Amino acid sequence: MSALDALVRPALVRIAAPGGGYDPHGDPFWGTGFFIAPGWVLTCAHVVAKGGSAVWRKEPAVGITWEGGQTTGRVVLAKPRPATPEETRTFWDFPDLALVRVEDARDAACVRLSERPPTTPARVSLHGWSRQTGEVAVRDVEGQANGFSGGALLLQWAVPVEGCSGGPVVDLGRGAVIGVNKGRGQNEGAAVPLTSLRELHDVPGGEVLHEVLRAHDRHHLARHRSFGSGRTWTDAQTELWPATARGVSPVRRVQLYGRFAELPPPSGPGEVMALVDAVKRRVLHPEYQAVLETDARTWRDGVGLLHELHAPRREHGPEATDLGLDAVLLYAAKVARHLTERYGPGPGIDGLTGWIADESGGAHVAVREEIAALLDPAPARGDDDAEALAAGERGARADVRVEIDAVPYSSPRRYAWRVMLLFDGRTVSPLRGDDGGVPRDRLRETLRGPLADALRLGDSGDHLAAIEVVLPRELFDEPLDTWRLSPDDEPFGERSLPLGQRRTVVIRDRHRSRHPPSPEWRKRWRGSESGPLRAVPLRAEVLAAVGDGEGDAHAPHRRKESRMSAYERLDAVADGSVPVYCGPVAGGDGQRAMEAALAAGHPIVLWRRSARDHEDCAEFHERAGELLAAAAGAEGLHRPVRTLRRMRAADTEGDPRERSDHAWAEDLAVLYDPPDRPPYDAPLQGPALLTEPDR
Repeated sequence: MSALDALVRPALVRIAAPGGGYDPHGDPFWGTGFFIAPGWVLTCAHVVAKGGSAVWRKEPAVGITWEGGQTTGRVVLAKPRPATPEETRTFWDFPDLALVRVEDARDAACVRLSERPPTTPARVSLHGWSRQTGEVAVRDVEGQANGFSGGALLLQWAVPVEGCSGGPVVDLGRGAVIGVNKGRGQNEGAAVPLTSLRELHDVPGGEVLHEVLRAHDRHHLARHRSFGSGRTWTDAQTELWPATARGVSPVRRVQLYGRFAELPPPSGPGEVMALVDAVKRRVLHPEYQAVLETDARTWRDGVGLLHELHAPRREHGPEATDLGLDAVLLYAAKVARHLTERYGPGPGIDGLTGWIADESGGAHVAVREEIAALLDPAPARGDDDAEALAAGERGARADVRVEIDAVPYSSPRRYAWRVMLLFDGRTVSPLRGDDGGVPRDRLRETLRGPLADALRLGDSGDHLAAIEVVLPRELFDEPLDTWRLSPDDEPFGERSLPLGQRRTVVIRDRHRSRHPPSPEWRKRWRGSESGPLRAVPLRAEVLAAVGDGEGDAHAPHRRKESRMSAYERLDAVADGSVPVYCGPVAGGDGQRAMEAALAAGHPIVLWRRSARDHEDCAEFHERAGELLAAAAGAEGLHRPVRTLRRMRAADTEGDPRERSDHAWAEDLAVLYDPPDRPPYDAPLQGPALLTEPDR
């Protein structure tokens, strides 16, 4: 056995029907798994699926055998999993992972998990149990991880043999597990990148994964500190660490991760990435912005993105510094500061700050000064201190922009889409898109997953990303604020709430976004920003109904306003005026009036997207005017609109015979279209997914 083989084997488990043991003639042999934390085994979902419905009912139906003994386990998390316990799947999509709880194996040895996406090409070893030679035995083979295809890490010169599915793939150059054996093709093997484990955070009950990974890091810190534990994974990684290497050594990492394990976990990837971005802007360039997004779910994931940073221009001479060490120490200090301001001081944070203080002596002097300011219980803050603050004080990390376009000449009509992050309203990071498009009635279902992924990256702590949807005018009445991130059959939770009740959800005009902003658009936006805001009717016949008190705004009138007349009227109103309409705008008279408002440069419009007759239009215009006046300026409009949507939703659960004070806000839609966003006139290109390889 190689040195790393000797570390893997005690953590390797044979998975079979309960009671199967080592006996090749006993109960059927299913496959392989491995301990990632005391009492927790990782394997493939298709391996444990061989146990049938009992496995998916979370019964102790998974037989586990390892060097330390034999017991049973139960599947706690899996993705994918059957819709019902009785369903039989014939194909297992990526990530094809299952997490098994093994109560009687708390003293088991555990592998070391990589904290960063796999780097290819890389020399690897594959491990697992197999009957390849007729007898169930451990098989180890070396090969190369050569790249990615879809969700797969591709393997050459070594393919998983039958039974090895669910076993670990070890990076021999770094001394850590980077994948899970899945299967084989004609000429190559396929593994699940370990970073796909992050997807289990999002399945029901996925919060337990934080505890598993914290237990993993506590385990390896305890082994490192123990004199009686024999050769450890940290020892192996240190031996692989070049004597001249810069960055954060394996010993420092195991110490830091052990301290991170005592902290409250981040709420999502945006909270981690906001701190990583701030560190990179500090040590690399003030204008730094990530090109590719990473689905970071733990504080240790942030270290994986920083600990080997390089800046060639600073590698030699008086300005030489260990950039990776600077970045990680500054990141750790930002984590400590962020959590102190969110939760207050505590022993876990005290342990982290003590370690940072002990290790920061080798950091650049400017970084040491910034770390000291962050760790000070009450640092002085000036106007230029924004970078020293934790991410939570700066709001969401990014907003989410969704662009939708009609696919030319498609029949029936299809809509191409693209989802991206929008940083500071000006810098775009594309995530996913499809220029083939989908029918209108499938937009909600198709965008649910990409939207959820993007919002996780944009949210930071308690601060939620806003959503701006850039639409062709024919889709302006799409009920975007009612969309949900969860499927209808998912138990009620925060993902079950309509997007518009938790977040700012606004519409922007796709046609106008393709062109440089007109002077009218810029001028009206400045007036809307500074306020005050006042309501004006989008259609002239509505003006007559409101002014004369004649009742229903949709009743017959002596004349209808032409589009040109509407343009002249809306062009003449004062800056800060907001057109308001008690009806839909994606067709007919409403659409013509909306086109006139957009041509006149109006950046904000309120309307009701439903087409049915409304008997309260006079009230709608009056209450919309009050809403706008109270908002003062454009930014002040978002919170009261969210509040109205929540109150309106609460009203629907009451007695339907009673009309509430918020009924006027039913189906309220908002165009919020500043001219200061970058133009996006490039055609939608897809399908594409610009994230880390495992995604």
